[in-house]
Amino acid sequence: MAADVDKRIPEEEKKIAPQNGKQSPGSRSWICRGMWTWVVVCAVPLFAFGIKYYQDAQLLKRHEESVRTLGAEGLFLFSSLDTDHDFYLSPEEFKPIAEKLTGITNPADFEEEAIHDPNGETLTLEAKMQPLLLDSMTKSKDGFLGVSHSSLSGLRSWKSPVVPSSSFSASQFRVFLPPKNKIEVGDTWWVIPSELNIFTGYLPNNRYHPPTPRGREVLIHSLLSMFHPRPFIKTRFAPQGAVACIRASNDFYYDIIFRIHAEFQLNDIPDFPFWFTPGQFTGNIVLSKDASHVRLFHLYVPNNRSLNVDMEWLYGASESSNMEVDIGYLPQLELQSAGPSTPSVITDEQGNIIDRRDSSNEPIQFVFEEIHWTSEISQEEAARRMEVTFYPFKKVSYLPFSEAFDRAQAEKKLVHSILLWGALDDQSCSGRTLRETVLESSPVLALLNQSFISSWSLVKELENLQQNPALSEKARLHLEKYSFPVEMMVALPNGTIVHHINANFFLDQTAMKPEEEEATFSFSGGFEDPSTSTYISFLKEGLEKAKEYLAQ
Repeated sequence: MAADVDKRIPEEEKKIAPQNGKQSPGSRSWICRGMWTWVVVCAVPLFAFGIKYYQDAQLLKRHEESVRTLGAEGLFLFSSLDTDHDFYLSPEEFKPIAEKLTGITNPADFEEEAIHDPNGETLTLEAKMQPLLLDSMTKSKDGFLGVSHSSLSGLRSWKSPVVPSSSFSASQFRVFLPPKNKIEVGDTWWVIPSELNIFTGYLPNNRYHPPTPRGREVLIHSLLSMFHPRPFIKTRFAPQGAVACIRASNDFYYDIIFRIHAEFQLNDIPDFPFWFTPGQFTGNIVLSKDASHVRLFHLYVPNNRSLNVDMEWLYGASESSNMEVDIGYLPQLELQSAGPSTPSVITDEQGNIIDRRDSSNEPIQFVFEEIHWTSEISQEEAARRMEVTFYPFKKVSYLPFSEAFDRAQAEKKLVHSILLWGALDDQSCSGRTLRETVLESSPVLALLNQSFISSWSLVKELENLQQNPALSEKARLHLEKYSFPVEMMVALPNGTIVHHINANFFLDQTAMKPEEEEATFSFSGGFEDPSTSTYISFLKEGLEKAKEYLAQ
């Protein structure tokens, strides 16, 4: 027995030895697969970063080539037509040039108004409003000193919607349906396209009554007329028009998010014009794909920021008259459907036709099935896609002040911070200037994506943050450098400002004569659009001053 045991032990050791001294083929295969998985996981984000870096570098290269080929003035003209900033002109983008050279303007592509079925479904909308808070206006700080009473007469008297409730045919809302080539969730399109370009310039200020709306404008004009009798669907300045996005869909319904830029003329003759321009109108509509039924409609002016309305008024009847500008807070301007659209005429079980408009008939209660979406994106993502359609500069993410510095710390980048009196994406003068002269430039977008985390804030918001222990010091450092109306800053992740420039000083620099500009600012050794080269110089100077941080 003992001998048998002694013989078995070496046999067991032989079986164990290969496992202790040398890995089996199966074990080696498992380790190799693990190593390859680790390599792939690490390589994917590096590969994505490489692609993004390459794309940004290509944009910079294209810009340099364009400068050498066209010069500054030629590139400025080209960029004003290149609405998607891809450095190529499509036939649609070239259209203004063709119309200018030929003198022939093609008729606007307005859809004919649909013939509404008198027996179709009807939707009732209710308008709600809380008037602008006068003490939110800057001019209120000194008791509106120097502001004539007649200038603000239209503003002071506008206390409630002019039409509290109104009914619409459900089929009228087909203007919100997507075109045939935009039927996927996340697709965006122009409901009312912008007509502003370098040839049209800005629309005049000295107007009281809006032009007659046409095509898709008719419904938007009717909706906004519930608030005030003089809505202008085509704003004087960019952004202009209306954009929509499919947020969700199934076989029968769409949930469509929309964003509209429009304004009101609050004064009438004999008072001088007073323009009231909300930052935006937004909302959503849930409707059937044939527009025969509207389940829900909601339109409103966002009130989540401390200031949301731009105001401009003239001190004379001519276009060259002096103008005052202010900004304020509007608590509520909103349209809400009272319920789903319902048919005016129905047939009962016995085949009798019942006209619900006849008050002698008994009220009928309708029951609607719950809608389940088969495909959808978040409301935030839909809003972001519309923003990028309106504002190419939003291809760079602008984070809230409270998030930007943590992100910069994590990614070892600087913070590109813009501090404004009014919002960057509203129609205020300061916001327009930055967007249209600098932030939508392709090389600026590329440099910001490569080296910065971007953020913009209102002065009032940072003043409120001084009570926040985690952000008070960063807010204080920004406010110390701020000068009216806009201050652009480069900051370290700890909030230290390493470089800054005021918008007025920036505009003075870009207004220099071309020969002076070429001697002062150079980007890739060539003459180019002064606003682009000046801002790129500003950003690069910030990077240079922050080298100690970046070297860590």
